[in-house]
Amino acid sequence: MKILLIDDSPEAIAIARARLVRDNYEVIHATDGKAGLAIASKEKPDLILLDIDLPDTSGFEICRLLKSDPELSMIPVIFLTGSTDTTDKVKGLDLGAVDYVLKPFDSYELSARVRAALRTKHLQDLLIKHAQIDPLTELWNRRALMDRLAQEWSRITRHGGVLACIMCDIDHFKRVNDTYGHRIGDEILRKVGEVLINTSRQSDFPARYGGDEFVVLVPDEDADGAYHLAERYREEISKIEVKAGKEVVSVTASFGVDDSNGLPSVEALIEAVDAALYKAKHSNRNCVVVGEKQVLPTQSD
Repeated sequence: MKILLIDDSPEAIAIARARLVRDNYEVIHATDGKAGLAIASKEKPDLILLDIDLPDTSGFEICRLLKSDPELSMIPVIFLTGSTDTTDKVKGLDLGAVDYVLKPFDSYELSARVRAALRTKHLQDLLIKHAQIDPLTELWNRRALMDRLAQEWSRITRHGGVLACIMCDIDHFKRVNDTYGHRIGDEILRKVGEVLINTSRQSDFPARYGGDEFVVLVPDEDADGAYHLAERYREEISKIEVKAGKEVVSVTASFGVDDSNGLPSVEALIEAVDAALYKAKHSNRNCVVVGEKQVLPTQSD
C-alpha cells in the first residue's frame, strides 16, 4: 500500500513516516499542495494524508481538486490539522475526506485510522470491480469501458497524446446460437474474452461492449499501430474451437479501428470505430478495417 503525505511540518513528516513504514506501508511525501497534486497524479497512492495549512494553498482546496479529478477522486483523504473547530471538520468531510487526525497526533492513533480507511477502500474497490466485470467473459463491462474512455479522453485533452480504439464483432454469431444453442455460444464468448485478455498489453483495456461485440482501448497508439493488435486478435479468434456433440464449431471476427486524432469527442471516436466495423461486416468479414482502409486476411486464413 502506498501512502502520500502532504505536509510542510518536518516533525509531522518524521512521526508519520516512522510509524507507517513500521506498518509496512510505502510512504511518499510533498511539502506543498502543488507538488502533492503532481505526485498524486503520477503515483496514484492508496491513501492521502493531507495537512489543512499548506504554504501555497489550503488543504481544503487540494481536496476539492483531488475529488474533481476522475483519476484521483476515489483515493481516500485523511486530514491532518491542529484545529479543533467543528466547522473545519464538517467542511473537510463535505469535500469528501474520510477522517481527521488532530495534531500533534499519536502515532498509534494515526496507524489505526489509516488501517480503517484502507480497509474501507479495499471493500469499496471490490464492490466497484464486481459491478464493472462482465460475469460471462470476466472482461470489463460497458459501464467500466465508458468510465475508462472518459478518463483516457480527459488525459489526452489535458496532456496531449492519442488513444486508439478497436471494436470487434463475431461473424454470424446468431447462426451459431440458433444452430448449436446458447451454451455453445456462451463458450465461444468466453474464449473470445480469453483471447482479448491474453493478447492485450497491460495498458490496454478490453471490454465486452454488449452481445457479441467487444471493444479494446489502446492508449498511446494511433490507428495504424492498433491495427497490428487487432490483426493478432483476429488470427487468434480464428483458431478457437468448441465441441458441440460430434461437431467442432469455429468462428471468425471482424474489426473496426480508429483513433482520437482530429476527433472532437468520445462519442465521435465510438462512431468512427463503429463505422469502420460496419464496413468490415458488410464486405468480406474476418478482416480489419482501419478508418477508410481495409486489410483483408491472407489466403492461409
